[in-house]
Amino acid sequence: MNKIVETTIEADPKLPIIRLTRDFAATPAQLLRAHTDPEIFVLWNGPDSLTNTIDYWDARTGGSWRYVSRRGDEEYAFRGTFHEVGPERIVQTFTFEGQPDGVALEALWFEDLGDGRTRLHAQSLVDSFEGRDAWLRSGMEVGVNEGYAKLERLAAEHKI
Repeated sequence: MNKIVETTIEADPKLPIIRLTRDFAATPAQLLRAHTDPEIFVLWNGPDSLTNTIDYWDARTGGSWRYVSRRGDEEYAFRGTFHEVGPERIVQTFTFEGQPDGVALEALWFEDLGDGRTRLHAQSLVDSFEGRDAWLRSGMEVGVNEGYAKLERLAAEHKI
């Protein structure tokens, strides 16, 4: 079995979708908790240079969330709605408040690889190819890779 250590980031050529794939030394339940427990989420989400605070967080089907990422005097706020929260999948909207018209529909699912390993799959459907390509040019891979490395450390330290 091939192991995906770094996150694979792919742009769909026919739809404005970004797909992420990464393997973790964690169970599906641990990854679900890392994505739904706000106290854990703030520890790993995003690049190392940012800190996160939760404004509100209701991780259940029909719930909503908002958090703010900060670096010095810079603030970046994000919000969304949980459409489905289940043991194997999360479906949610995602909006960067700096671009409030750009709402993405995201799905995350957890593929159990056995032996305490899980392959995380995520996809974000945005409203246009221009929007998708702007995300890809934004440096998102730094936040994704640094964030997932922090998540991997939390799992290794048995903190999730």
